[in-house]
Amino acid sequence: MLASIPSPHKGVVDVGPLHLHAYGITLLVAIAACIWLTGIRWRRLGGDWDFVLRVAVWGVAFGIVGARAYHDATSWDEVPKHWWGPFAVWEGGLGVWGGIALGTLVGAIVARRSGQSARLLMDAAAPGLLLAQGIGRIGNWWNQELFGKPTDLPWALKIDPEHRPAQYLDQPTFHPTFLYELVYDVIGVGLLLLVDRRFRIKPPGLFALYVSFYTFGRFFEELLRVDPAHHFAGLRLNAWVSIVVFCCSTAFFVWWQFFHRGGDEPKRATRTLPAGPKMAIPRGRAR
Repeated sequence: MLASIPSPHKGVVDVGPLHLHAYGITLLVAIAACIWLTGIRWRRLGGDWDFVLRVAVWGVAFGIVGARAYHDATSWDEVPKHWWGPFAVWEGGLGVWGGIALGTLVGAIVARRSGQSARLLMDAAAPGLLLAQGIGRIGNWWNQELFGKPTDLPWALKIDPEHRPAQYLDQPTFHPTFLYELVYDVIGVGLLLLVDRRFRIKPPGLFALYVSFYTFGRFFEELLRVDPAHHFAGLRLNAWVSIVVFCCSTAFFVWWQFFHRGGDEPKRATRTLPAGPKMAIPRGRAR
């Protein structure tokens, strides 16, 4: 084989006496990127950074809880057999479905209690969430996990023997699904920003498009992956989740954008005061 992508031999970065888990560092970078892009978009809507940071604190905390809970519920046989096993996020094992669902729910609650539009916030955050998901996949590269089937393509990912599935011990290189999703998600960020700029999308229509875009690509990624998973009717569990969520989000977008007739939704955010989540300076709705 002429070329391949190397994998780190360990997922820990040693800084003097400190042992930092690269997976955790990657998640922090992903979260920071999401907050950065969401903050820029929220500011352009007339809002402020104080609100974005407040939502991030609650949304990220509950997002991690939801992501780990989803992993524990759907991959219980992969949870470390220790008392701390269900909480061991540094070992990998975060289900994006649970993280986005619970994080979005809590973020929407904070927005409502702050007098802001939860729908507007969801659209503002959509590109940032997709960017965070792409960056977060680099953590799988550090842990040598969640790769695809064996391949000898020039961009194949080299995996150490101790991380290979038993049936592929004699195969050194695999599809780098972490890279596929990273590239796919970054392209998706650009498309969402372009759609938001060129078309009039009723909130939370852009969020629905983000969900549809991600689940469409995730379905094909699931067809490549060889990590342990529960199967139903020949498909991995997360492939079925992708199908169901894609259909729901796409149907919602079409109905909401073209057929729904509801009350007016604010087109602009309001600036919040630092004192508390319920205090806001009303500016009226944009015409």
